[in-house]
Amino acid sequence: MAKGVKNLLIYHIHDRELLRCAKSYLTGRLLDIGCGTKPYKNMLSSFVTSHIGLDRPQPFNPKAKIDLAGTACNLPVKDASFESILSTASLEHLPEPEAALLECHRVLKQGGIAIYSVPFLWHLHAEPWDYFRFSKFGLQHIFERAGFEIIEIKALAGFWTTFATMFSYYIGRFHRGPMRYLPIIPLLGLFIQGIAYLLDKLDRAEEWTWMHMVVAQKK
Repeated sequence: MAKGVKNLLIYHIHDRELLRCAKSYLTGRLLDIGCGTKPYKNMLSSFVTSHIGLDRPQPFNPKAKIDLAGTACNLPVKDASFESILSTASLEHLPEPEAALLECHRVLKQGGIAIYSVPFLWHLHAEPWDYFRFSKFGLQHIFERAGFEIIEIKALAGFWTTFATMFSYYIGRFHRGPMRYLPIIPLLGLFIQGIAYLLDKLDRAEEWTWMHMVVAQKK
């Protein structure tokens, strides 16, 4: 999911929450599963001693910055190799998410922390590698089955943020042809997101969140 005007609000929220979690939980060696371009390397550099990025040998993003080539279900590292694991908006792209969490558990040290951001309400993307969406109850179930203790599962927004972002993506389809020379559609998307940011503060209906952030610890 590349950053742009249409998702400016959700990236602001996501990255703010990731920084909060990083300050409280991340330490030592970090494995970034599905790292892509490693957009969080600079943000996390003051909390971890190393940031190892893992992605598929042929990732979605040809500009991916990979330190290790592999898959989430077959991590090419030894048991108990990392104090921390990060995976942002990747679990939905795995055909066997529970197997991936078992691998995550295997490579974490005892007491190690895993931080995952996982979509709940989101449109089809990165086809055909788009398999699942997860409620907070489903997330708790699969993490605990993999041997983790849940520290927190947080809904990152309410209805208005989700609605505004979906609306911005939808109208973005019309930003083409002669319309791409005019800023009307991007500006409309920004305006709607700004209103949604304020409305979410008044009514944060978390059952409509676009994404959850999970912090889990290896027992």
